Amino acid sequence: MYEIFADLHVHIGRSENNKPIKITAARSLNFANIAKECVNRKGINVVGIIDCASPYVIEDIEKFLKNGDAYEIEDGGIIYKNKVCIILGSEIETAEINEKGKTGSAHNICFFPKLSDIKGFSKEMSKHIGNITLSSQRADISAYELIDIVEKYNGILIPAHVFTPHKSFYGNCTDRLEKIFKEKYSKILAVELGLSSDTFLADQISELESKTFLTNSDAHSLPKIAREYNKILVEDISFKEILKALKNEDGRRVVCNYGLDPKLGKYHRTFCETCEKTIEGEAPVVKCNSCESKNITMGVFDRIEIIKDKKETKSPENRPPYIYQIPLTFIPGVGGKTIDKLLGVFETEMNILHKISENDIESVVGEKVANNIIMAREGNISIEAGGGGVYGKIKI
Repeated sequence: MYEIFADLHVHIGRSENNKPIKITAARSLNFANIAKECVNRKGINVVGIIDCASPYVIEDIEKFLKNGDAYEIEDGGIIYKNKVCIILGSEIETAEINEKGKTGSAHNICFFPKLSDIKGFSKEMSKHIGNITLSSQRADISAYELIDIVEKYNGILIPAHVFTPHKSFYGNCTDRLEKIFKEKYSKILAVELGLSSDTFLADQISELESKTFLTNSDAHSLPKIAREYNKILVEDISFKEILKALKNEDGRRVVCNYGLDPKLGKYHRTFCETCEKTIEGEAPVVKCNSCESKNITMGVFDRIEIIKDKKETKSPENRPPYIYQIPLTFIPGVGGKTIDKLLGVFETEMNILHKISENDIESVVGEKVANNIIMAREGNISIEAGGGGVYGKIKI
């Protein structure tokens, strides 16, 4: 067995014929370009593309398979140039009603082993979604109902960015996932933490102790791929192997989660919409400490403080380490031209972030930029917390 890097949440902006898929994502984000970015620049071995239920994307996948660079495998997934496995997924927004009768919406990532599976899923979900061609459209069913449809087509369901204030279960639907999924809760193998939380925050909720944690990018542009990712121990790259890792089965497992310091996430702390500023007070912040307004966007840190049921954070023994990883695009002085220069020498972002020495980096981009990269790699930075849709800022 060997270790691989996986980012299981990447969006598609446009189809090959320029049809809109994820409205807020870059036009350059199409199926083929994502595969190429993972191989040529990122060094990602498994990528989950989560807009593959769109009929336009299905057409692109079928063309992609005909050009000879990619092929589908029996254990699930599409192998591109023998270097990256693409897992076919769909992000579905479900309609939830909690135990108090309040409504909310949550995003779910659904993964499938074969193109035929996601084609069947797409056809059935078109009965529940107004426009199946677009990404993350709201369905007229709950996640409790959705999971049965996903399993019908051999898939798995993972709650997406589970703490964010908009479109997530803990963020605006419930204080416990088990209240949503009820007797089906054991079918939830993993949850995605999201950019504004981490293992230490999530493990304050006891019902998550049995779930695998995933750190994914939720990329809306090519450079954002692998800003968060997972190191996973597998025998080869396939849907079947990833599924085993999520189950901690046959020695397969998530070895390490690499993610942003949650302060860098754009929903980490509560944000006053009236004053238009992040509130840094003692958690939980439920109103602005300047203007007393309750017109706020609740931060992930503050929300967890409200719903946690453990007095101290204690992760289960088999929980992998969470390593704060600063992507190159977040580091001061590292712009597009600098990144291109680094990649021209060191091939992939994974190499730069994990393997290349400071002296070697300095030989390409100079002392100051090399020092910034190493300080970010080692966590020797200060961060101004993000909130209300605005990312945190690094100070070196």
